[in-house]
Amino acid sequence: MDAVAASTGESKASTGEALDAILEAVTSAVTRGETVQLIGFGSFSTGARAQRSGRNPSTGETITIPAAKTVRFTAGKGFKDAVNAA
Repeated sequence: MDAVAASTGESKASTGEALDAILEAVTSAVTRGETVQLIGFGSFSTGARAQRSGRNPSTGETITIPAAKTVRFTAGKGFKDAVNAA
């Protein structure tokens, strides 16, 4: 947050409020099952993980891991290119 505030010249408080609002909007949209795309950065979407069997590492007992929703992030081309250029 400090880097964003310094880059924009805005106060840390207003930068924090803006970032919190953005994160809240992304979280709300993905929770509703929508895909959020940030051009040049990436996209956030939901996925599904099926029920599966696992093993308790302490006891070795077989357990059932319930199905769950997951959050997926797919990096955009600009982000991938920046990471690979470093």
